[in-house]
Amino acid sequence: MTTSRADQVTHTVRAHSFNAVAAQYADHRPTYPPALFDAIEELTGRPLAGSRVADVGAGTGTATARLLERGAHVVAVEPGEGMAAEFRRRLPGTPLVRGDGNALPLAAHSADLIAYAQSWHWTDPVRSVPEALRVLRPGGALALWWNTSAHDVPWIAEASARAGRHLGRDFSREKNDIGAATADPSGRLDFTRRTVRWSRRVPVDAHLANVGSHSFFLVQSPDSTAAFLAEERRHVLEVFPDGIVEETYDVVLLLASRPPAA
Repeated sequence: MTTSRADQVTHTVRAHSFNAVAAQYADHRPTYPPALFDAIEELTGRPLAGSRVADVGAGTGTATARLLERGAHVVAVEPGEGMAAEFRRRLPGTPLVRGDGNALPLAAHSADLIAYAQSWHWTDPVRSVPEALRVLRPGGALALWWNTSAHDVPWIAEASARAGRHLGRDFSREKNDIGAATADPSGRLDFTRRTVRWSRRVPVDAHLANVGSHSFFLVQSPDSTAAFLAEERRHVLEVFPDGIVEETYDVVLLLASRPPAA
C-alpha cells in the first residue's frame, strides 16, 4: 500500500505534536504492568536484570523507568526535543541519545533487547527492521508493545466509538491490526504475540488529560478538542459518578528474537 504525501505530512505532524505537551504526557499516560516484563523475560529466556536494553522512542521515560526497576542497563533513544527534556528532568543520569528507529545512533551488536513502547508505529519498518537487526547482539530480541483500550468493557467501547466518530477513525479495527504483518511486512522477524490485561483508577481530570494527550487530538484545533473533552466528561461521569475512573487496558506485546544469520 502506498502512502500519500498528505498522509506522510500528517504522520510527521502527529509525531512531533507530543513535544509541546511532554509534561501532560508524562503525568497522565498509563504506565506498564509488571506482568508485561514477566512475559518479556519468559519469551526471551533471560532476566532483564543486567541486560543491555535500548528503549527507542523513549518519550518521557515511562518504559525506561520500569526497565530500570527490573535491573536493566538502559540507553534511551528519543527524537523529540520536548520529550527528551522531560525525560532528562524525570530520569537524570540515565543515558539518552537523540535519534529514531530508522537510523539508530547505536553500535552494532550492542543490545540484548530493543524495546519500542508505544513507538514502533512512528518508524518505517523498511528501515527500522534492518536497524534493529544490526544493533541486536546474536540471540537478542526486539520487543514492541502498546497499551490499547479494552474494547470488551462496555463503557470503554462506547467511549472509543465516540472518539472514533469525532476523529473519523475506527480504533477497534486499528487495535486488531497490531500484528506481525504490519510490524514487519518483510517477514524477516518471527513475532510471538502476547496480551496482558491490567487496569488503573484515576480521577476524571487525569483520565481526560490522558485522552487529550493522544496525537489525534493534539493536531486538532484546541476548541474542537476542548468541546469533545467537555462532552466526554459528561459521559464518563454518568458511568463513574464519584469521579474516579477505572481504565482497563490490554498491553499488546510482539516479541521476536534476532535470527542467527541476520
